[in-house]
Amino acid sequence: MESGSQAKEGNVLYIVVPCYKEEEVLPETAKRLKEKMNSLINNGKISADSRVVFVNDGSTDATWRQINELHEIDKLFSGINLSRNRGHQNALLAGLMTIIPYADFSISMDADLQDDINAIDKMIDKYYEGCDIVYGVRSRRDTDTFFKKATAEGFYKLMERLGAKIVFNHADYRLMSKRALEGLSEFKEVNLFLRGIIPMVGYKSDIVEYERGERFAGESKYPLKKMLAFAFEGIASLSAVPIRIISLLGLIMVVIGFISLIVTIVGGVTALGGLILSSIWLIGGTQMIAIGLIGEYLGKAYLEIKARPRFIVEEFVNR
Repeated sequence: MESGSQAKEGNVLYIVVPCYKEEEVLPETAKRLKEKMNSLINNGKISADSRVVFVNDGSTDATWRQINELHEIDKLFSGINLSRNRGHQNALLAGLMTIIPYADFSISMDADLQDDINAIDKMIDKYYEGCDIVYGVRSRRDTDTFFKKATAEGFYKLMERLGAKIVFNHADYRLMSKRALEGLSEFKEVNLFLRGIIPMVGYKSDIVEYERGERFAGESKYPLKKMLAFAFEGIASLSAVPIRIISLLGLIMVVIGFISLIVTIVGGVTALGGLILSSIWLIGGTQMIAIGLIGEYLGKAYLEIKARPRFIVEEFVNR
């Protein structure tokens, strides 16, 4: 393996950038990525055949038109247009799977310029040192609100307690070698949570710390509702512990019922009405939660069995 400052022949890097309604930020993103890619090519760290691939996730604004214009002006930019909106994780996967025949390694990042582009250099150095996967990890969360910081860090800790192996403070900013991408392609589940799936691929990995900045322009595509849905998707996709918790709750209900029986016998009839009412609410609420949780898992199993395509590529412009 050659040193981190010299690229071997054929070391083609494809940067994959999922885009959904990013017309406000895309020109600046393209400008900065072009500067970074040209610098890496001129310094011999990557091949001149390297590309930036923007994946249009069914945007209804001018995002796809802008991607096409960038491609026409400069062959550095390629574009993938999905047939309809499939969500961030599917759009990212679509980009990664499409570039496997063309790239020796890839880097995925968001279009909003919050990920530090300069961390790419360190990721590539780790790749030359023999790493197949390099995770971009936030060094701190100073730009987050207290609520977002607390919930995000709480989510990572909860996932760890549930037995899911994810990288703390890592989102989807990462480098993957060709063989790591080929390994990822073996995972066929429809319910995607790439942050948890990719560590399952294995191979040598490392981290690169960076400071995440503010969004350059436009609005966040992850409001609270989507963040909560995404968090539950991760939990349900990677862990069966919530199902086991239902059994534990059942045991707790039995103990509570036994204690209630004793209290009723000791306290007499006067205590009976209150105990019955509270027990009905407690047991009824627990049953509703349990049924809902089981239903979520059954729904996900139903979608997996149907094995519908996770994405459909309508057009891939690349030269």
